[in-house]
Amino acid sequence: MAAPKKGRRPAGGQSRPGRALALILIAMVALTGGMFWSGHTTPRLGIDLAGGTSITLKAKAEPGQESAVNETNMNTAVGIIERRVNGLGVSEAEVQTQGAENIIVNIPRGTNEKQAREQVGTTAQLYFRPVLAVAPAAPQTAPSATPSGKPSGSPKPTASASSGATVGEKSPTPTATASTQGRALTEALKAPSPTPTASSSGKPKATGTPQATPKPDPATAALEQKFTALNCLDPKARAAAGQGVKSSEPTVACGEDDPGVWSKYLLGPAEVSGKDVDDAKGVFDQQRGMWIVTMDFTDSGSKKFQSITSKLSQQTDPQNRFAIVLDGDVVSAPSVRQTLSASAEISGSFNQQTAQDLGNILSYGALPLTFQTQSVDTVTAALGGDQLQAGLLAGAIGLGLVIIYLVAYYRGLSLIAILSLGVSALLTYVLMALLGPAIGFALNLPAVCGAIVAIGITADSFIVYFERIRDELREGRTLRPAVERAWPRARRTILVSDFVSFLAAAVLFIVTVGKVQGFAFTLGLTTLLDIVVVFLFTKPVMTLLARTKFFGNGHKWSGLDPKRLGAKPPLRRARRTHAPVDTKEA
Repeated sequence: MAAPKKGRRPAGGQSRPGRALALILIAMVALTGGMFWSGHTTPRLGIDLAGGTSITLKAKAEPGQESAVNETNMNTAVGIIERRVNGLGVSEAEVQTQGAENIIVNIPRGTNEKQAREQVGTTAQLYFRPVLAVAPAAPQTAPSATPSGKPSGSPKPTASASSGATVGEKSPTPTATASTQGRALTEALKAPSPTPTASSSGKPKATGTPQATPKPDPATAALEQKFTALNCLDPKARAAAGQGVKSSEPTVACGEDDPGVWSKYLLGPAEVSGKDVDDAKGVFDQQRGMWIVTMDFTDSGSKKFQSITSKLSQQTDPQNRFAIVLDGDVVSAPSVRQTLSASAEISGSFNQQTAQDLGNILSYGALPLTFQTQSVDTVTAALGGDQLQAGLLAGAIGLGLVIIYLVAYYRGLSLIAILSLGVSALLTYVLMALLGPAIGFALNLPAVCGAIVAIGITADSFIVYFERIRDELREGRTLRPAVERAWPRARRTILVSDFVSFLAAAVLFIVTVGKVQGFAFTLGLTTLLDIVVVFLFTKPVMTLLARTKFFGNGHKWSGLDPKRLGAKPPLRRARRTHAPVDTKEA
């Protein structure tokens, strides 16, 4: 009989459990250390547990513009909605995409549901407005605007970071830039100055008669007062600056020049809108070695843009600038050097991210994206807390029943199952805590249900393996070879079962939106962890315990007592007994 080849282990031979246990121990220590290092030691709670409002929006495109609903524009919409929600003074709001057409907005408690729906459900408005005056963010005590459009009696208007950006024709000729930031878009449109007019008739009175002092326009005076009192350092004041103002009316707005540095703007009526932009994108200019933003206008937009830039190019700063206003905020205020028409570029101190972001903002404003509210769910904090307690109680009861069953039926083997459940629970908790800040995962009630269901899935894997070992013992084998021979058969069953569970979770995650995805995600995550725990912990620990007297000799409380299992006589001994008899008879 040929001897087995060196380096190959016979089927059913003993494995090396130390390596697998060391691997999972290193993973547990690394993940736990990462959790404490990140500072997120508890899972992020979903809106149904923390309380608040959850709104599901679905993007719609106008006929013939179906391609507008794409990943780039959806991500841009997420950023716009985040700005809207933050304008309400909401902290830790969650805005994220789900699938190709849905956006989920989770607003913590303290925000009015109706106001939140109005803020997040409307289409973004993008306009180009001429700049009439610029002033520091804080309120001034002196009159703010003069007939020339500059603040009077206040510090000289500061050149904002956005103001340093310049607009020119698309050409390889370098453009002069003095900007520290090239953010946002505004419109340079012809607008009457919001200052008092000289007189109603423009003609002097008769000689010897004092000329009547013209009465200021009440609307102009109110706008001047609003501009003077505007405090752009206050988030609520920034959000309310241009609310209720029509595009054909002058307005005030705030713009962030640098992170945390704000300026306030007095703007003229808008004559160019985002829909007049045909295309915009951030590109790298090889000749000048800098990032720029290019814009192409529609036919009607080209005529409007040519008219306004022709007038702005003849003005001095800041009246030669147009502001790009998105949802009432100035995202950029570049100066105009020449008359422009069908195409233009914005140059400044852009990097790749800021140039592409500005291009996306302009492109988004030009696309006919609208959002329909699919669902609005409001949950109070008290209700969420009660539901969480009920879910945890149900999980504890389910886990207790599983442990009672394991102890009563498997006795000593239940120790392995309980340790495996503990390892699985620890890994699940740590991963949920880490996935919160990493991918925005939030633990909601359906996710808690998924974790409870996972207890049964994990326990089922243990039972399959234990029963395979018992079958081998009933055939008359000793425990150590029985553990190894049972593993290949049990492994196939466990993998098939977990594959079906994971497939169901994946399909559910893809075809659903909202909170149901939390259940599917948790179910899929715990199913994968079940495979990791069974392969790297349960099987190696079973191999080690099979070498002890308590389990190896089949103690009556080990759960592997051959007599209690009705084991047959040892198979190998029976073969050795019959072999000599057959030889003598022969």
